[in-house]
Amino acid sequence: MEIEYSYFKKLDLKVGLVLSCEKIPKSRNLYKILIDCGESNPRQIISGISKFYEPKDLIGHKIIILANLKPRKIMGLESNGIILAADINNEPLLIKLDENKENIIPPGAKIR
Repeated sequence: MEIEYSYFKKLDLKVGLVLSCEKIPKSRNLYKILIDCGESNPRQIISGISKFYEPKDLIGHKIIILANLKPRKIMGLESNGIILAADINNEPLLIKLDENKENIIPPGAKIR
């Protein structure tokens, strides 16, 4: 499906720094992740990636999120966005930013 550029411009893609990540009790594969997106408060995103990543693999890493996805409740918790990942053989491969020696991309930087 092709989209117009004007539709793409509506997507709010941002750099986020993972601050914390914890398993949601009574769920099989959900994490509650707090992400610094350059806003006044961390953004909470609920993600079903616990079968593929340990919290230590996420905390401190910069990832890309879609920030203007309509919030939704998952297991009673509000999720305010979605983490972008590549689908490799039906497994998520998170898109992490590799900044090498310099830490020049701040949380909240827009992806265009």
